[in-house]
Amino acid sequence: MAKVFVGMSGGVDSSVSAALLVEQGHDVTGIYMKNWSRDLPGMKCPWAEDLADAKRVAVKLGIPFEVWDFEKEYREKVVEYMLREFKAGNTPNPDIMCNEEIKFKLFYEKAMERGADFIATGHYARIIDNNLARAADENKDQTYFLYRISDEALMHTLFPIGDMLKPDVKKLAEKKGLHNAYKKESMGVCFVGEVGMKDFLKEYIDVQPGEIREISTEKVLGYHEGAVFYTIGQRHGLYISGNKGEINDGLPYYVVKKDLEKNIVYVSKNLNDSHIWTKELKLKDIILKNDTPNILVRLRHRAPLVPATLKNDTLYFESEIKRPASGQSAVFYDGEICLGGGIIC
Repeated sequence: MAKVFVGMSGGVDSSVSAALLVEQGHDVTGIYMKNWSRDLPGMKCPWAEDLADAKRVAVKLGIPFEVWDFEKEYREKVVEYMLREFKAGNTPNPDIMCNEEIKFKLFYEKAMERGADFIATGHYARIIDNNLARAADENKDQTYFLYRISDEALMHTLFPIGDMLKPDVKKLAEKKGLHNAYKKESMGVCFVGEVGMKDFLKEYIDVQPGEIREISTEKVLGYHEGAVFYTIGQRHGLYISGNKGEINDGLPYYVVKKDLEKNIVYVSKNLNDSHIWTKELKLKDIILKNDTPNILVRLRHRAPLVPATLKNDTLYFESEIKRPASGQSAVFYDGEICLGGGIIC
């Protein structure tokens, strides 16, 4: 029997994870990580409801339950990082930073101080021979968000639902009488529920409207709310001549360039524009578990794995790929094992 501190968010995945650990005979303590509680104008942060759901499950399972307040650290390590990146014209991934700095660092370290043998979460991932590995449910696999976990933390981590399919997780929750078996999943910003990223950023970044121009002619086609909100390759959310991304011949425009100093967003109808496609990506802050040069790469959550070669700080692809936004991550795999990754420059 091991002493396990399980992160409980109030959702079905972490609830079933806790239930499985109890069923396996472990000494389980449920922990709700209070990372963010601020309401935004017209948008209520769901933390209180999530906390109530997590506590209700803990009572149902008969396990101790605690709230650990990481709001100060979360603001410093995740939110401030995210805001800096957006201001620099990048598109960061706060979920990856949250996992690295909060769930698998602060939570892990405090649990170890409290005498835990392991921490556990409701992530869809597995551990094979001390390596992070893709989940059995390929559609729900979350290793893309977990690649920056330290080896030390991984050695003391359990992913109880990593071998399960999502529908089976829900069925098991229902079977065990958990009230949140079919609770709707949050699809918004990782820490403020259903709030969209643009709405959140407006509260913290002073943005000004500017021009949307056609890159080959410099013709002004419309106006934007702030260049920081747009990413290379984006085609939705462009308000050009009264239409959303379409004008005259009906062909969509794509964002191909941003000039933050002049606050101009450049677009093009040319799908072959050199700004959209590339055969190589430069990376920073690379984490790599071994020196395998030929790898599979995932450029966004649920994106297909594509073959590539890593040389120093650059990924080289066999064929052209649609350029991901700078600030996002390229995550490396060797089969089902996650080798690490890096942040796209």
